[in-house]
Amino acid sequence: MIAASNQLLWSMIGLLLTIGGTFLEAYGITLPWNWSQNGIRTFSLGVSYQIGAVLLVGCLGGKNAGALSQIAYLVMGLTLHPVFSDGGGNIGYVKASQFGYLLGFIPGAWICGLLAFKARPKIETLTFSCICGLVCVHLCGIIYLLLRSLFPWQGTDSINLMQAILIYSWWAIPGQLAVVCAVSVVAYVLRHLMFY
Repeated sequence: MIAASNQLLWSMIGLLLTIGGTFLEAYGITLPWNWSQNGIRTFSLGVSYQIGAVLLVGCLGGKNAGALSQIAYLVMGLTLHPVFSDGGGNIGYVKASQFGYLLGFIPGAWICGLLAFKARPKIETLTFSCICGLVCVHLCGIIYLLLRSLFPWQGTDSINLMQAILIYSWWAIPGQLAVVCAVSVVAYVLRHLMFY
């Protein structure tokens, strides 16, 4: 169990990491057996570190810190602070296709934090908790997209349901799974360094 003061600290750290991760593109490197022919090269994973920050705070700070950091992130973005991925932020963002995924950060971080502290920190348990959090984010996003398609309102973007699911879920998941692997390793090391 994490003390309330530590949960507040982790929620602040999580808020800062989420804001910073929103604007940092995730990169990978070529496989080691290709290094002799081509050298070490980097390539874009097509996602940012935003989802990594959401899951990392859950793994390190627990369920309450994870959820609180993401509530603070959404409140900041909806009150005119430019913290969302396109550099925007206002109440009109609730009409955007990707807003359901942002809403999913709250239960995703909570579920990740809940599962991360159910057992001793091992790579497998931390990876499982991160994957469950990621699935929760995508389920919330897809449900939001379904609701938008069933009950359209004025001022929404013209992207259709299948295109939105492809863009925000299907094409993003491989890069996000690579980020989950990195988050699991970082969380494992930090949890052992901090003795909890």
